[in-house]
Amino acid sequence: MNTHSHHDNSASTGTTATTASTVSTTRAGVRAQLGRAGAIGLAVLATAATTAVLAPTATAAPRATQAAEPAFLAPNELPPHASSAWYASPVTAGTPDPLPFCVGPALPGATSVHRDFWTEYDTGAVQVTVVERDETSAKSLAALWNKTIRACADKVEQEDPDMTAEFRDFGSINVEEGANVYGIHTAHAWGSSDINMFSVGRDGRTVTVVKWGQMGNFQHAQVPDFKKTTTTAVNKLY
Repeated sequence: MNTHSHHDNSASTGTTATTASTVSTTRAGVRAQLGRAGAIGLAVLATAATTAVLAPTATAAPRATQAAEPAFLAPNELPPHASSAWYASPVTAGTPDPLPFCVGPALPGATSVHRDFWTEYDTGAVQVTVVERDETSAKSLAALWNKTIRACADKVEQEDPDMTAEFRDFGSINVEEGANVYGIHTAHAWGSSDINMFSVGRDGRTVTVVKWGQMGNFQHAQVPDFKKTTTTAVNKLY
């Protein structure tokens, strides 16, 4: 607007009036434009200030924490073998193939996760873990597995007249929500003899079953070692 100060003062009064009117109009337009720009600027600043105030609240909202996956036994946590180390497969979704003796038919295929173990000789094991939707469902699944194992010896003899089977309950273990340990000895008429140990344990809505087996009878059951393995398996769930 300083350019208007260089007009010739010798100009006629009409010209001066016209020029003054034009300057006045121009100044009013500029003030109007500045007013609109100022209003816009204030609005932008107000929006920015509001955003700055609200942003920390939005970013400070807590995030949902994803529950960790239950851990499985390591090979060296199985009952020790006199002549071999233990080996293990990766943790695998689904049920083992073939299904484990006794407890296999009671395993839910869609939600089971398992790990197989073996030695260089006649001993093997498997752990199957299921995470249920709530504790009530987990209790029901644990009860089903316990019932299936307890009934297994009678079922074996009913299905194969040449087989004899003996069941023993080795009691419970005070770990997390509890675990139960069982043994089943099977013998065939033509001479085979096998001992299998089972345990069912629960931690919250997660249930795990461990099966260990080898050739032999109850003298080869390694009950104290298997109870230690069971305690470790349940403690490792979370």
